Amino acid sequence: MPILSMFYGIVIYMYAYDNRQHKRPHFHARYAEFTAAIAIDDGELLEGELPRAKMKLVQAWVEIHREDLMADWALAVQGLPAQRIKPLE
Repeated sequence: MPILSMFYGIVIYMYAYDNRQHKRPHFHARYAEFTAAIAIDDGELLEGELPRAKMKLVQAWVEIHREDLMADWALAVQGLPAQRIKPLE
């Protein structure tokens, strides 16, 4: 589970070869006991859940780093290591 970023207790990660289940570019977020799969293109929740305030932080981070996330997605579906992305500040 390559970690892409961490901020406000949220861990963002992306699995290699993870394009089969959701069929969309996405990443995973974990906060406490909550986990979620989130689409890169629009920040839509694909699976799981996060507390509302944490989800808003993640969606704001997606807006800022969408290009970086898409670049990491391109690497991940090829089985290559993703690059770290700056946290939300």
